Amino acid sequence: MHERPVCLAEFEEIAAKVLPGDIRDFIDGGSGREQTLHANRAAFDRVFLVPRVLRDVSACSTSATLLGHRATMPVAVAPVAYHRLVHPDGELATARAARDTGVPFTVSTLSSVPVEDVTALGGHVWFQLYCLRDRAATLGLIRRAEDAGCRALMLTLDVPWMARRLRDMRNQFRLPPHVRPVHLTAESETEAHRGASGGSALATHTAMELSAAVDWSYLETLRAASGLPLVVKGVLDPEDARRAADAGIDGIVVSNHGGRQFDGAIASLDALPGVAQSVGDRCEILLDGGVRSGADVLKALALGASGVLVGRPVIWGLAADGEQGVRTVLDLLGAEIKDGLGLTGCGDVAAAQALKTTSG
Repeated sequence: MHERPVCLAEFEEIAAKVLPGDIRDFIDGGSGREQTLHANRAAFDRVFLVPRVLRDVSACSTSATLLGHRATMPVAVAPVAYHRLVHPDGELATARAARDTGVPFTVSTLSSVPVEDVTALGGHVWFQLYCLRDRAATLGLIRRAEDAGCRALMLTLDVPWMARRLRDMRNQFRLPPHVRPVHLTAESETEAHRGASGGSALATHTAMELSAAVDWSYLETLRAASGLPLVVKGVLDPEDARRAADAGIDGIVVSNHGGRQFDGAIASLDALPGVAQSVGDRCEILLDGGVRSGADVLKALALGASGVLVGRPVIWGLAADGEQGVRTVLDLLGAEIKDGLGLTGCGDVAAAQALKTTSG
């Protein structure tokens, strides 16, 4: 990388140049016509903050508490599958950068590096869990995450199966031989590498592994299975959020899966105020989807989030410059958050949560 990028968008441009087309499409693409994918960004572009003045911002602090853990900023690395698609070190490089930056890292069920290898690096690690067909395998993953030292479970709720992601279907996308879903069965792993005529091998693979036969009782099962903080990801409706809070959930991630599941779903940022209002202070609210700058983080805070998850920009950094690329992405985001706090008259994250917003 010859020039140091000065914003996250420049990392996207670099990644687009260095990644093979099918891998770039897998990372950047959405489902269907990609309406929801684009709506996530459009929602941020419609929101403006109302800065305050005559406030002492000489010692701005970006630090935040996420699920009881003190982080350097209100940001965590989102669960993203198969980091080794874009760099040989995969999740190891990403986790090291998150550790050194001081933000939580979320290991995906579809990680290409075992959770034990990630937690061995130190840092603050969460584990993302899918609802698997094999309940025993699900409980086994929970035990494995606990034994490895993960600090929270993040249950993704919006993937009973993988949506029709047209870019992957056209590319007949499959995993290359060196990338494996290391937490899942060998039988389904074969499907992830096998070409699918007119479709995505990964869609076939996840259909074999994921269960659509889950309901609210599933949360009770997981609560009984683990004492780790439990976060649910993929909530958009305030009534679902209320019900999750009633079930004693520790956190909710307002998310439409980055526009990769139902195409036509509401933008995550548009859903955030209703969800936040419905649960009050009964559980923590995080936002996922479309965050591309420090200003975006402040907008999410002002609309009811205590922090955000960042996915694609981290992968762009990994593709562009490995561990250092991820570190630079996170450092840029931290610098932009601090800049935004000071320029809106906020000495800390709590003050940003009190900012007024307007739509443009």
